Amino acid sequence: MNILTMKKLVCVLGIMFFGIVGYAQKTNITGEVIDASTYNAIKGVRVGIENTLIEVFTNNQGKFHFLNQELPLGEQVLTLEKEGFVTKRYPIVINQGKTLTLEVLEINVDINQESIEIGTISLSDNELSSEESTADNLSGLLQASNDVFLNAASYDFSATFFKPRGFDSANGKVLINGIEMNKMFNGRPQWSNWGGLNDAQRNRVFTMGTQANDYNFGDLAGTTNIIMRASQYRKGGRVSYAASNRSYTGRVMGSYNSGMLKGGWAFSVLASRRFGEEGFRDASAYDANSFFLSVEKQLNEKHSLNFSALYTPNRRGKTSANTQEVYDLKDTKYNEYWGYQDGEKRNSRMKEIEEPIFMLNHYWNISENTELNTNVAYQFGKMGNSRLGYDNVANPSPAYYRKLPSFELAQDPVNYEEAYRKTVGFQQDGQIDWNRMYGVNQALKAQGETSHYYLYEDRVDDNQLTANTILTTRVNDYLTVNGSLHYRKLNSENFANMIDLLGGTGYLDIDSFNTGDASQNDLNNPNRIVGVDDTFKYHYEIDAEEYRGFAQAQFHFNKLDFYIGGKIGKTTYQRNGLYRSGSFPNNSYGKGEKLDFTTYGTKLGLTYRLTGRHQFNMNAAYIADAPGIRSSFSNSRQNNAVVKNATTVKKTAIDASYIFRTPTISARLTGYYTNFQDETDISFFYADGISLATEASNSAFIQEILTGIDKQHIGAEFGIEAQVTPTIKLKGAASYGEYTYNNNPNLYITSDDFSQELDYGKAYLENYRVAGGPQQAYQAGFEYRDPNFWFVGATVNYFADAYVDISPLMRTKNFNTVSLNGTDVLNPEYDEAVAKELLRQENFGDYTLVNLIGGKSWRVNDYYIGFFATINNIFDTKYKTGGYEQGRNSDYTSLLEDNQNEKRVFGPKYWYGYGTTYYLNLYVRF
Repeated sequence: MNILTMKKLVCVLGIMFFGIVGYAQKTNITGEVIDASTYNAIKGVRVGIENTLIEVFTNNQGKFHFLNQELPLGEQVLTLEKEGFVTKRYPIVINQGKTLTLEVLEINVDINQESIEIGTISLSDNELSSEESTADNLSGLLQASNDVFLNAASYDFSATFFKPRGFDSANGKVLINGIEMNKMFNGRPQWSNWGGLNDAQRNRVFTMGTQANDYNFGDLAGTTNIIMRASQYRKGGRVSYAASNRSYTGRVMGSYNSGMLKGGWAFSVLASRRFGEEGFRDASAYDANSFFLSVEKQLNEKHSLNFSALYTPNRRGKTSANTQEVYDLKDTKYNEYWGYQDGEKRNSRMKEIEEPIFMLNHYWNISENTELNTNVAYQFGKMGNSRLGYDNVANPSPAYYRKLPSFELAQDPVNYEEAYRKTVGFQQDGQIDWNRMYGVNQALKAQGETSHYYLYEDRVDDNQLTANTILTTRVNDYLTVNGSLHYRKLNSENFANMIDLLGGTGYLDIDSFNTGDASQNDLNNPNRIVGVDDTFKYHYEIDAEEYRGFAQAQFHFNKLDFYIGGKIGKTTYQRNGLYRSGSFPNNSYGKGEKLDFTTYGTKLGLTYRLTGRHQFNMNAAYIADAPGIRSSFSNSRQNNAVVKNATTVKKTAIDASYIFRTPTISARLTGYYTNFQDETDISFFYADGISLATEASNSAFIQEILTGIDKQHIGAEFGIEAQVTPTIKLKGAASYGEYTYNNNPNLYITSDDFSQELDYGKAYLENYRVAGGPQQAYQAGFEYRDPNFWFVGATVNYFADAYVDISPLMRTKNFNTVSLNGTDVLNPEYDEAVAKELLRQENFGDYTLVNLIGGKSWRVNDYYIGFFATINNIFDTKYKTGGYEQGRNSDYTSLLEDNQNEKRVFGPKYWYGYGTTYYLNLYVRF
C-alpha cells in the first residue's frame, strides 16, 4: 500500500470516527423501567415520545437509551407501553445537546389485560390440541404479537385453520430461550412439548415475517422466542382453573416465581393438568400433565447460568375425517375411531407424546453493548399414534365403505333393502365393535392360531442434541450486529409397537397381502411371533445433522432503519434399516444413501418514517432450506429409497406495508408476494384404476410422490384499531389472498406390488388453489374496558374461499388413459368437458362466526383475582375447516361412475369446525 493510499484511508477513517463522535454528542434520553409491584427490571417495554414514531425498547436490565434520534425539543410526554401493563405517561423536558437521565420509572400490571392475556394464551393452547390443527396451525406463533391483524388471526380466525399469507407453522420458527424447537421431521414445532405451561410462556418476543430478529435468521411466518428464564419472571404465584368444551374439559394450574433472591439465585416452578373424557367431538379423550422448572444463578455482574426442564406427557383421542354421507347419517361430532367396551368409550387411535426437554443457558454481558448467549438442549422420548391392525378378517372400521348405504346404492341392480338396513344400523350404532374382535381372536386362540385383530402404535423415539451461540453487539449509535452458530444432531428410531393382542396369543409378523419371501417383514427373522411391547412390521433409524451460521446488521437513523442478513448451512439425512423387508430385500437393511443439502438465505428490509404518524416498511428474502425428513424418503418404512432429484426448497418473498399511528388510531396495510419452488409432497393410499403397462393388477396401496412443486401466494392484509373513547375500542381486520399452484409438478408412484416405480410425468395442477383454510377473512369488533376492571367484547368474522385438497394422481395421464395390450392409450370413453367438471376443485363456501369475550378483575390487598370467559360461534354455524379428495378413483371411468351414484362411495373426506363452544378461566395471582 503506497503512502498516498494510506493517507486517504486515514482521512476516511478520521471522518467516520468524528462522525460517530458527532452522533454520540446528540441529544439523548436514558432511563430504567421496573415493575411497580416487584421492583424487577422489565425487558421489552416500548418507550416512545408521544405524537411521534420515535421509540426504543428496554433491554434485559430494563434500561433504555435514545441514541442517534432527532428528538423533539421542549416539553414532551414519554410513554411506556408493554402488553400486560398499564400504559404510563411521564412529562419531560428535552434540551438540545443534553442527556436527560431519568430516575427509575415504574409501571403497574394491567389487571384487565392480564385476564385477556391468560385467556388468549390458553385459547391458543386449546386450539392447538385438536387433531387436524396440530400439523400447521400458526396461532401459537402469532398470539404473542401486538399487531391488530395478527391478534385476529391468532384467536378469532384460528378456529377455521386460517393461515396468514397461506403459511403453515413450518414456515415460522419457535424458539425457547433462543433454541429452535421446530422438528427436523417436517419443520413444524411440536406444540405438545410445551403444552399446559401457559403461565411460564408469557414472556415472548415475536418478530413478524423475515424482519430483523436478534436470535436467528427467521422464516416467512415470523419468529417467536419464548423466554423461560427464571430471573425474567415477575415475582409471585398464580393458581387457575379453566373449563371448556373444546379439546379438554378442565385444566388446573399452579405456578410460582421467586424473582432474584439474595445470593443471585432465582427459580420458577409450574405444574398443570388438562383432562376430559371427551371434548367437542365424540371420544376425544384428553389426559395431559405438565411440569416446568427453571433455576438461574447469577455468577457475577457479567455471567449468569439458567437451567430449565420441561416435561409435558400427554395422551389424547384422535378424531376422524369423514365423507359427507357419514356426517349426514350422524352429525359433525361423529368420530369413527371409537366403540364401547365394558360400557366405556374406547378410542382406537390415541396420540401419546412424552418428550422431555432439558436446556442450559449461559448469559454473558461482555460489555455494556455486547452480549453472548450460549445454549445447549437435549430432548428425548417417544411419540406414538395407535391404530387397529387386521389380517384376513373384516375391516373393523364402522365407516368402511362396504358398510355404508352408498355401497348398496352403487350396485347394479340397486339393493334398497340392504341400503336401508345399513342406514338404520349406522345411525343407531356406527362404532367399533370391540367385543366382536375379542371374540374372533379368542376363537382363533382356541384353535392354536395367533391374533388376526390387534392394536398397535406407529412409534417414533427421538434423541436430539442442540447447541447454539448468539452474539449481539451495538457497534455504535446507529449499528447493531447479530450473529449465531447453530448445531443440531438427531437420531430418530421408527417402528411399530404392539399394544394389545385383543384377547389373542401372539401375532405372526408377516404381510398377509403378499406371499413367499415378499410376505416377510424381516427376512433376518422370518415368521416371528410377537407379543405385547414387541417391535414388528418395520424398524429403521434416521440420522440427521444440521449446521448453520447467521449474521445480521441493523442500522438505525433518524428517519430510516434498515437491516441486511444472511445464513448458510448444511443438513444431512441418512436412513439405517434395522429390518430386511421381503418386498425390498436389497434396499432395506443397513444404511442407505446419505442426503446432503446446502442451505442458505439472504434478507433485507427497511422502515422509513415520513412523519410521526406515517411509516413505510418493506422486507424481502430469498431462502433455500432443506426439505424435511418426511419429504426426503419415498417409503422409509420399507426401504432406503430417497426422493428422486431431492433438492432444497426455495422461497422468495417480498412485502410492503403502510403504517398509520396516532394516539387513538393504529392501522397497517400490507401487500405481499411469496413464491415456493421445488417442494415435495408424499401421500400413502389405496388406489384403483392405475394404468399399468407391465403389471397384472390395476389396484394397489401406493406411495404417491409429487416433486418440483411451485406455489404462489399473493394478497393483502389490513388491521385497524381505534380508541374512540377512553373505554371503547373498535377494531377491524381483513385478509384477501390467492394461493395457487404455479406449475405442473412431476409425479411418480411406488408400491411393493410393483417391480419398479411408475412415472406419470406431469400432474396438471397449475392454477388450482392450495388447500389449507379460508383465503379470505374479515373481522369487525369492539371492546369495552370499564375503569372498574371489567371488560366485554364481540367480533363478527366472515370467511370465504376455502378449498378441498385435490388428488394429484387424478390430474395425470393416469386419469384419461387405459392399458391395452401392454400399452397406455387414451380412454375411448373420455369426454373432456365431463372430465373438466369432475376435476373441478370444491370451494367450501362462505360463512360467518360471531364470538363474545368478557372478564372481570379485582385487587384485594396483594392478591389479584379474576376470570376470563368466551363463547365462540354463538349461532352454532356449521362449516368445513378442511378436507381432501380420496385418491381411490384415480381414473376417469371409476370417478365418473362414483359421481353418477345416488351417493358417492369415495367422495371427499372433510373436517368440520366446532359448533358453539365456551371457555372459562378463573385465577388468583399473588
